[in-house]
Amino acid sequence: MRILGVSAFYHDSAAALIEDGRIVAAAQEERFSRKKHDAAFPDLAISYCLEEAGIGLSDVDFVTFYDKPFLKFERLLETYLSYAPKGFTSFKMAMPIWLKEKLFQKDLLRKKLKEYDAGFDWINKLLFSEHHFSHAASAFFPSPFEEACVLTMDGVGEWATTSVAVGQGSKLEMTKEIHFPHSLGLLYSAMTYYTGFKVNSGEYKVMGLAPYGEPRYARLMLDNLIDVKEDGSFRLDQKYFDYCTGLTMTNRAFDDLMGGPARRGEELLSQRHMDLAASIQAVTEEVVLKMTRSLAKETGQKNLCLAGGVALNCVANGKVLRDGAFENIWVQPAAGDAGGALGAALAAYYVHKGRPRSVSGNGDAMNGSYLGPDFSQADVESRLTHLGAKFDSLDEAAMIETAAQALADGKAVGWFQGRMEFGPRALGGRSFLGDARSPEMQKLLNLKVKYRESFRPFAPAVLREDVSDWFEIDEDSPYMLMVADVAQKRRLQMSEEEMALFGIDKLNVPRSDIPAVTHVDYSARIQTVHEDTNPPYHALISRFKELTGCPVIVNTSFNVNAGVKIHQWPE
Repeated sequence: MRILGVSAFYHDSAAALIEDGRIVAAAQEERFSRKKHDAAFPDLAISYCLEEAGIGLSDVDFVTFYDKPFLKFERLLETYLSYAPKGFTSFKMAMPIWLKEKLFQKDLLRKKLKEYDAGFDWINKLLFSEHHFSHAASAFFPSPFEEACVLTMDGVGEWATTSVAVGQGSKLEMTKEIHFPHSLGLLYSAMTYYTGFKVNSGEYKVMGLAPYGEPRYARLMLDNLIDVKEDGSFRLDQKYFDYCTGLTMTNRAFDDLMGGPARRGEELLSQRHMDLAASIQAVTEEVVLKMTRSLAKETGQKNLCLAGGVALNCVANGKVLRDGAFENIWVQPAAGDAGGALGAALAAYYVHKGRPRSVSGNGDAMNGSYLGPDFSQADVESRLTHLGAKFDSLDEAAMIETAAQALADGKAVGWFQGRMEFGPRALGGRSFLGDARSPEMQKLLNLKVKYRESFRPFAPAVLREDVSDWFEIDEDSPYMLMVADVAQKRRLQMSEEEMALFGIDKLNVPRSDIPAVTHVDYSARIQTVHEDTNPPYHALISRFKELTGCPVIVNTSFNVNAGVKIHQWPE
């Protein structure tokens, strides 16, 4: 049985194809259109999935959409009616789009799918999942667990912003929800907006900025913005927010509480902004930890699965892991809306069709998240020749030797091999690599390669067998979704003058044997590299270790600052 999952129309549109429960292909539309967080119908991603399987849409048994548009429209209407006449401006702007496009998504999906197959039986083959159920399915069904508690946290789906499910075998049952407008994801996004970053993409920047500050505003937030109970449930005081009825995330009451207006994007970051970032991160961690501790007691489960945009907060994930309320944690690598496409397909297969599920004894079912397209050697050489590039072709052994030596010599390496990653992280399929031992590598990659803010940290890729020797963790973290501290024996002693520094001045102080991947609080967003999921990448780092004694390299994506022009590949 083949099922195609689709997510679209909000952000991070994607498609995923499964066959008898096995994930065949999955990719975001942005990887083909080159429009960051592309929300359009994923024509290109769907075409790729079908091509990867060597089939047409007529060979697909079901197509499943990741949420229910009518329920979202219901929430929109009820919200505006609750606040009327306040919010009429945003209501007037939203209605034409909903009435023209979003309310009639079923008809739009039917028309789009008929472009692939004029005879597509949309009445019987087109299914709809609920948003949070799609997230939960994406987290549980590919996980290595026979049973688990599943926690989904994001901005908002139809109504749910936080949900809990329990998975057992091929069954998945939702047990509780927190509804809009009370949302941990929207609270974090509100602070993202307030500190001058773009909502739905700048949250990573807030998380990266947090270690430069102190959580001086955390108590103020907990006393005013969010009321958190001991079980982690919460409510937001809506008098400080504008996302229900306005065109911004926060309002003047929020400005007054926080001591000033929102930062403009071009305004220089101050210590205050760093303290705000540290504060919202601390509040998020407190809520998540209260929730996971309570759920562990309530469900009696030993395993936890996470999905939704908040599950991309790898700092919070690392604290949940170290907290130990659950023995094992697995996070869907495409935890955001892109992963909803995969979850929708899996939910249709296991829940709607009731098919049996078997758990692999060799880890999860995501294949390292290498689920996107790959390119033959002939195709790569043809494209390079078309561009007039000068290049040499090497066999794999020579390629690994050359790249490892270049890394050891302090050079940045573009590493492109195998299938493309599904999800927001570069995992050694499409990555810039560097020497983690270099004190200059972080600044070099940020300013001269990535063209991004200098404060943003880079992630270490480390051989799984060596991770506990370099970091305070001995767990799999193949998807760069867990943060842990650098091992004590790898840290450098700081002088009194260095310890007294504040804010961005901390950046240039080497604090470990691998300064390029050590954040200012000694933390690192770890990717453990496994030989069975990416043999060439594992071989490269192994050779680098032989040359240098260090099994850790810098790994970052090919993404650059949105203002930088990217050359398009020829068709």
